[in-house]
Amino acid sequence: MKIQVGYALVYDCPQPTPMILLLHIHYSHAAEIVVPDHLVTDPVVPLTSYRDGFGNWRSRLVAPAGRIRLSTRAVVLNSGLPDPVVPNAVQVPVQDLPEEVLVYLMGSRYCETDHLSQIAWDLFGTTPMGWSRVQAICDFVHHHITFGYEHARPTKSAFDAFREHTGVCRDFAHLAITFCRCMNIPARYCTGYLGDIGMPPPYGPMDFAGWFEAWLDGQWYTFDPRNNIPRIGRVLIGRGRDAADVPISNTFGINTLVDFKVEVDEVP
Repeated sequence: MKIQVGYALVYDCPQPTPMILLLHIHYSHAAEIVVPDHLVTDPVVPLTSYRDGFGNWRSRLVAPAGRIRLSTRAVVLNSGLPDPVVPNAVQVPVQDLPEEVLVYLMGSRYCETDHLSQIAWDLFGTTPMGWSRVQAICDFVHHHITFGYEHARPTKSAFDAFREHTGVCRDFAHLAITFCRCMNIPARYCTGYLGDIGMPPPYGPMDFAGWFEAWLDGQWYTFDPRNNIPRIGRVLIGRGRDAADVPISNTFGINTLVDFKVEVDEVP
């Protein structure tokens, strides 16, 4: 199938404001892109791009004083298949993990393994290792947290979400990531597009989504404790230790986000 994705973001800046943006489709989808997601700015401003330390493609610009609109529209090929489920995927012992995944065992800005380690072992220490343990973590997080945009805040961590029982998709992911790391399973945060393809109505407003990947049996697998069912049509934008590594924008000056729209639709 083909999926059309895009966004339109409008910022109001009282003075020229440097920005670093993470809005491009991840390079792992390069072979699937039918119409590329060129970043369009209104007014037109100079852009430069670079690859960050996690392999994500970022853009840099200086927004002029006043309003600036950032937008794109792209078309991506997709298998139309739901996220894979591999119940026999085994957990890799820490001593056998490749060096490049070790960073995803450590605590990070929003994933405080030191606060949640004992809780994790109390909850999941007797669960079967491997895929079943990660799924048990997702099941717990899915039922432990109540979703609601009114519960979002930029400083909310995994430990906060655990204590408050509320959050948005990134909070679900952060708590599950933290539990996985506490159980010696490397886990990394993902952000991207996820529409309602294959899901029954009613449909809510589109937004960028947060999920995570766990390292099992020598590769990364997708897990989504917010939805907690395999979904169709994920389009990755960025990966990192947690949401602090993959914000859609870092702005270096006072600004207001005055409009925000995300589009994800199957192309007939």
